[in-house]
Amino acid sequence: MIPEGQIVLFRFPYANHKEGKLRPALVIRQLPGAYEDWLICMISSQLSQKVASFDEIISEEDSDFTSSGLKFASVL
Repeated sequence: MIPEGQIVLFRFPYANHKEGKLRPALVIRQLPGAYEDWLICMISSQLSQKVASFDEIISEEDSDFTSSGLKFASVL
């Protein structure tokens, strides 16, 4: 069982269906149903892609940044 709220590495596929790189993702929660599906959210260090009033910035100034395991400020 993956703890909700944990940052994990996940292989997000590219749009052309080729195998993607491992990327950080936030585990939101396990979905109900017969399968072990999880809702996750991709994390990117490309801060310029932030959507105002939607995305959140994880900053080096955040008190829990070090424990997140992220290397750079990121957008969620």
